[in-house]
Amino acid sequence: MKIYIIILNYNGWQDTVECLESVFNSEYKNYQVVLVDNDSPNNSMKYIINWAEGKQEVDYDANSKLKHLSQPFEPKPLDYVYYTKEEALNGGNKEKESKFNNPMIFIQAGENRGFAAGNNIGLKYMLKKDDYDAVWLLNPDTLILPDTLTKLVAYAQKKPSDVGIIGTALLYHHAPETLQALGGGFNPCFATGRHILGHSPYTQETLEKFKLEDVDMIIGASMLIRREVLKKVGLLEEDYFLYFEEIDYALRAKKEGYHLGIEPDAIVYHKEGASINNNASQFSDFYAMRNRLLVTSKLQPWYIPTVVLGLLLSSLIRLRRREYTKSWMIIKILFTKRTLAH
Repeated sequence: MKIYIIILNYNGWQDTVECLESVFNSEYKNYQVVLVDNDSPNNSMKYIINWAEGKQEVDYDANSKLKHLSQPFEPKPLDYVYYTKEEALNGGNKEKESKFNNPMIFIQAGENRGFAAGNNIGLKYMLKKDDYDAVWLLNPDTLILPDTLTKLVAYAQKKPSDVGIIGTALLYHHAPETLQALGGGFNPCFATGRHILGHSPYTQETLEKFKLEDVDMIIGASMLIRREVLKKVGLLEEDYFLYFEEIDYALRAKKEGYHLGIEPDAIVYHKEGASINNNASQFSDFYAMRNRLLVTSKLQPWYIPTVVLGLLLSSLIRLRRREYTKSWMIIKILFTKRTLAH
């Protein structure tokens, strides 16, 4: 299977290049890296290009328990081809790419329109190339083991083709013996999600508790999508900007008759949990609340009354906590017109 690995960067170039270094150490070699930068204001793409050319030092965490996953570093310079969004959407340039043996593809989005829109640029480039069997959407703040992709591909190959979206075990980077999630659950009554077996120790005893039927979505930090699914279900929904893209895609795929899969033995370490400033927290909170209504309006409108009730309760809870801005934000969300592309 030829796997496209799409990594979306925004302001996190040092995490991104560490992720890439771990990908280079993968024992599975039939992959194509596509890196999309969502117009990072910190000039991430410039730093990534300089890193690829061997001109940029990177401050790796010397105390990290997982530093061995990205080391030894790939010798520089590395082969890459750089495209603007417009060039990528036209399928790139065969002549440029033919000068190298499997170069990384760097794409500058030129604007930040969110998680789905950025990934969709990479997906559209891949669709134009039309030489893939599956695509692996991988967060830039992750590290993989040398056998992660091998195990993920092996799982996909042994399962029937209707198992169309496949996830891995996500473990915390800062606590590498602890699960972040084995897939996600979703309560449609209130449009709320949860991490399955989150914060549990990654042990055989924990894995024996795992039930695939509990999985309602594959978490977007590590999500393999088969070729047939992408052709039939289409691209990621861009109107969410942040959050809920995974449940949207899972619901759409299930409507087309596809099922979800999880390979618990394929491990991805995720740096989720880094501190963010208050403005970023409010920004995230807005999309987490708004998109509960968006996904319900689009795909399960019969649940709108209970979702609205849940949001009202969330507003009251914030009011009791004297989080007046957040409480008022939810009220405004409830009375704002909701539109989706489809």
